[in-house]
Amino acid sequence: MRFEVLGPVRMFDGDRAALLTGALRRSLLAVLLAHANEPVPVTVLLEALWGGSDEHGASRLQVHVHRLRRELDDPDRLTYGPAGYSLRVERGELDAAVFAALLDEAAGEPDPACAAGLLRRALGLWRGRPYQEVDLPDVDAVVERLTEQRSLAVEECYAAELRAGRHEAVAGELLDAVHRNPLRERLHGLLMLALYRSGRQAEALSAYQHACEVLNDELGLDPGPELRALHGQIRAGEAVEVMGTTHVPAQLPHSAPDFVGRELPLSELDGMLDAKTRTIPIAVIVGTAGTGKTSLALRWARRVKTRFPDGQLYTDLRGFGTGTPAEPGDVLAGWLRALGVDGKDVPLDPAERGARLRSLLDGKRVLLVLDNAASAEQVRPLLPGNSDCAVVVTSRHQLDGLLVGHGANLVELDRMTADEARLLLKELLGDLVTDEGAVDELIECCARLPLALRIAAERVRRHRHRGISQTIAEFGCAQARLDLLDSGDPQASVRTIFAASYRNLSVAEAKLFRMLGLHPGEEMDAYSLAALAGEDDVRVIRRGLAELVRAHLVEEVAGKRVRLHDLLETYAAELSSITENSAERREALRRLYDYYLQVATIASGFLAPGSLPAPKPAFPAPPIRDHEDAARWLDAKRDTMVRIAEMVDGEFEHYAVDFAVVLDAALDFGWHVDAAQRLHGKALEVAARRGDRVGEGIALRGLGVAHRRNDFAAARDLLERALRKADGPAGTAAVLQSLGEVCVFTGHTDLALDHLRRSTRLYQQAGLRLLGLRPMICLGRLHRRWGRHEESLECLREASRVAAAHGYRPAEADASYALAGLYRDLNRFVEAAEHAERALVLARRSKFRFLEGMTLHRLGTIRRCLGDHPQALESHRAALVFARQMRSPNLEAIALTALAETHAAMGDEAEAARCHLHALGVANSGCSNYVRARAHTGLGDLHAAAGRRESATRHWETAVRIYQELDAPEAGELRRRLNADISPSVPC
Repeated sequence: MRFEVLGPVRMFDGDRAALLTGALRRSLLAVLLAHANEPVPVTVLLEALWGGSDEHGASRLQVHVHRLRRELDDPDRLTYGPAGYSLRVERGELDAAVFAALLDEAAGEPDPACAAGLLRRALGLWRGRPYQEVDLPDVDAVVERLTEQRSLAVEECYAAELRAGRHEAVAGELLDAVHRNPLRERLHGLLMLALYRSGRQAEALSAYQHACEVLNDELGLDPGPELRALHGQIRAGEAVEVMGTTHVPAQLPHSAPDFVGRELPLSELDGMLDAKTRTIPIAVIVGTAGTGKTSLALRWARRVKTRFPDGQLYTDLRGFGTGTPAEPGDVLAGWLRALGVDGKDVPLDPAERGARLRSLLDGKRVLLVLDNAASAEQVRPLLPGNSDCAVVVTSRHQLDGLLVGHGANLVELDRMTADEARLLLKELLGDLVTDEGAVDELIECCARLPLALRIAAERVRRHRHRGISQTIAEFGCAQARLDLLDSGDPQASVRTIFAASYRNLSVAEAKLFRMLGLHPGEEMDAYSLAALAGEDDVRVIRRGLAELVRAHLVEEVAGKRVRLHDLLETYAAELSSITENSAERREALRRLYDYYLQVATIASGFLAPGSLPAPKPAFPAPPIRDHEDAARWLDAKRDTMVRIAEMVDGEFEHYAVDFAVVLDAALDFGWHVDAAQRLHGKALEVAARRGDRVGEGIALRGLGVAHRRNDFAAARDLLERALRKADGPAGTAAVLQSLGEVCVFTGHTDLALDHLRRSTRLYQQAGLRLLGLRPMICLGRLHRRWGRHEESLECLREASRVAAAHGYRPAEADASYALAGLYRDLNRFVEAAEHAERALVLARRSKFRFLEGMTLHRLGTIRRCLGDHPQALESHRAALVFARQMRSPNLEAIALTALAETHAAMGDEAEAARCHLHALGVANSGCSNYVRARAHTGLGDLHAAAGRRESATRHWETAVRIYQELDAPEAGELRRRLNADISPSVPC
């Protein structure tokens, strides 16, 4: 038999060419020949032929194997064993092997003419590109190796011809060779030498200039030292020997062909080469396990390898794995041999090996890729000494020693973005991607880790009849994901690569990592982890977290917090369940819950002073010195505490009520309606089951406050139930205050006045004067609505004075907002604007979100009154965005109505009508009736201004009915307009 791969893949039995019809059979033979006499796993063949495996893959493969065997002289040449299929190829049967043998024979031939003849015989075996018409990732590395060997053989052939004195005969061939391969410096040198020895010195010097131009234009580089030295000898007219054999290592391993995205880190690596520095360009690519650091390094290395014509060296330093890390001395020995040093000449001392490497690389342009480094100490002995080389290191550790001591460039590789992950899955799955929603869900299951995405994609391909949704269903259990994301290969298993990083941790760091798996929130800080770990010194935790960050086992986020992605969180929880017993885990969680209650109680004391007893300090806690600190901490930890309340049961279920108590004010001020409904809903359920009447009352009040967003009837019902269970003056005052606010919205004025006055008195009786400011401010707003400006001003000024004196920001903000409305009604617009601006600043500092949105709206109305319509529109639109973010239809309708009024003031009746109609639509879906009445009033005003009296009357009459039901003063004013046929004035 004879097999040919140095061109189209062909097979001959004697003189008969075997029929290789079909791309699949040709591809099968190509992969087997690329690994001749070695077993090829079935999975590799399935991937090469069909892009993956499924339940029918093995049987399809057997059919093609059977057909290929029929073309062989002996079917037993193609055998199957435990490791896969193997094709036996005898000596002299494969043209690539014959080519390699002839090269070896030529290398040992002392006669240059004979050597040239052997090399020409070897080159004569070539019929085109290796493995032509076969495009398979599995043979790409073989193609690249053979192509490089051919280029070296061409160079060595011409060198042998020159040594044999045939310089005139080969000069023309060398011109053609340089034209075909303009970036190979040795060919340029051989051409210069052939011309020079032929008596054509000027042409030789011109050939050098051409080489300079090509290298500079294509690579931005100058010729290497050997070519420059040859140029100097020719220019001086000296005798010149033939340039010796150059060993150009090409050690870059095969990399994934479906690399996508990563444009930013690739550009950072490019920038390292483009920077004009005298230091060695060194890049350290760091990231957590499975982010694709090696793929990025190899992708970039292949992209820029033409800029390193003297070769590429690669090594896996095995810094993270089950085996022993590579010794730098062993790596150096291998590299020296690759650079042409005979094995017997490799120094024994590692330091001497490093010095020999630096000597060999001096003046050369070689790219060194050091994969999977454990430490800077492992890398330092391998660094070259000249800045023409470049080094790329990958590691899960930051390798500060290289960054500080050698000026290395840090390239941080995060998990893929959602867009990059989609591109990768589409590349891997092709037409199996039919449901974008399912793709996004799979991406989240895999935490956007490239390795996990590749394993999941292979699972989808293997069971393609099930589709992506079935794979997602299998991933439903977080623990099952780690089991399913195991390809069977230790280098391609998510759990295994995590374990490699975990094994490198100290005992204390490993425990801290396991504690991260117990934490219920997405983000953690040193204080909460100190409570979990039972550590009194938070500095110990900070040092441990710093090491975990450096090891890229956690991600550092703003505010000195850290987080785990879902798969690492699952792995940490799995380790904790194995290492800590159930009693230890329960005690750790109890400490965590008590810590959060302790700090939340302190923080809530700034929002609602005196409402909670001071906690007994039991854990190290972050400093909370003022209202801003408190609001910032509560905002950061709110979701975690609500999640804890939702998940607790059994002996821990009382924490649901405890958190409902301490977070009540924060959820109210921040208008965190969804969180309030979840937390107070769970607390109500637990309190009712435990017979906790006080807890029930607090939860009912919290639910009532939450329902103010869009269901005032339900809110009032819940608050009236809470009032029946309220405990003591302070508890009763809190419920009455909330009931009064709801009654203000629904227009039950007398009832609102009664509730708010009682609430103020009860707070004063309980010695909680600052908490009594809120119902006092609400009273001031109610007086303003009814035109009782003096009473309103008295209430609001007193509330503002007391709040400012005690630095109570929420009440200061609320009072300033109310005063802005009062001064606007009194046509004191400049003062109104000043109070609104102050209210906005205070509301933002206090995280008083609903008040922030309402203040934006009010500021817009004041700016309209000042005649600044563009600024008014900007404020209204900001309020509208805010309302939609908070999902508050009430505020949305208010903002739309204000927008309509400003457009009307600007003379844009069409846009005003559109906004009023939009506001009416929103209001009809569940807002307060007062907002509905305002929308009808505005529409009536627009119709009246346009002379459509009948339509105006219809809207005004509807508004009057609503205002009368609400007992609102606007009813009388609008009725007078109807009866007296008064034309409306456009609101300022």
